[in-house]
Amino acid sequence: MSDASLAPLTTIGLGGPAATLVTAADASEIAEAIRLADATGRPLLVLAGGSNVVIADEGFAGTVVLVRSSGVAATRRGEDIELTVQAGHDWDELVEQAVAEGWSGLECLSGIPGSTGATPIQNVGAYGAEVSDVLIDVTAHDRVLDEIVQLSAEECGFGYRHSTFKETDRYVVLSVRFRLRPGFESRPLRYGELTRVLGVAPGGVAPLGDVRDAVLGLRRGKGMVLDPEDPDTRSVGSFFTNPVLDPEVFANLEIRLPEAPPRWDAPGGRVKTSAAWLIERAGFKRGYGRDGVGISTKHTLALTNRGDGTTAALLDLAEEIVAGVQGAYGVTLVPEPRLVGVDLVTR
Repeated sequence: MSDASLAPLTTIGLGGPAATLVTAADASEIAEAIRLADATGRPLLVLAGGSNVVIADEGFAGTVVLVRSSGVAATRRGEDIELTVQAGHDWDELVEQAVAEGWSGLECLSGIPGSTGATPIQNVGAYGAEVSDVLIDVTAHDRVLDEIVQLSAEECGFGYRHSTFKETDRYVVLSVRFRLRPGFESRPLRYGELTRVLGVAPGGVAPLGDVRDAVLGLRRGKGMVLDPEDPDTRSVGSFFTNPVLDPEVFANLEIRLPEAPPRWDAPGGRVKTSAAWLIERAGFKRGYGRDGVGISTKHTLALTNRGDGTTAALLDLAEEIVAGVQGAYGVTLVPEPRLVGVDLVTR
């Protein structure tokens, strides 16, 4: 298909047409579509749920492979349940199935839009859990070797909202394998907001269904569960990652603020703080915006398309926010979604 609009294929509803759009229904079709695209030497974009991507208004002057594979295969391995899930399978449908079946490990990741194959790319995380906590390996098409390979969790290079897949376009995810635990109680819960809602102590557990309901409720309150009736959900979720700072940088930040910023311990002795907290204190309130785009009225980290926005306007707003936080606190915010055909420029 030529000149197909990409905007309806993204959760934010922005982006121009694709020069060529190919729909792939299973792993073999995905691999073949990639081979054919690579043979032409044209740019390649692999798109599935479209929940973490911002595409230029001009569109994509290459081949877009639309991943529409689906399916879940469950196998008992000793005391664990192993799930092999196709890349295009809807993520929240997988979480819902795991909760219903009594497979523990995904419940805190309820309500996240997008496909299963996208979750390791971003090392998706929420409410104290990350995909890397339960991921065994990823089956991918290696565009350099032109063959199917398996990458272990260690080879995926997971970090905070980061993986090997973000560093290179060499690999296209075909399926993901997870290790879950049988039982209807959650893994130990670590996230304060969630434990308070559930009325359990940090490190405690709760029924899977209760955890899922609580997470969905919290996410809906922040406009982070897709709802066609709620314009605040016309976004890519969190637009910026939480800054992870060296201790000296965080100490300098504390000196510049009249109140202590949120802090969480991060690997390597670093400190993670809240991007939303910094954005609000730099003067950007919920609902702020212009030119058809704006900050969500429910959550400061979500930038939304109000229905008549453009990618150019969205990036202009994002750059204003980055410049404002940088000028006020010396912290540079980093965008979380993949930017296709556009760049975020610090003013």
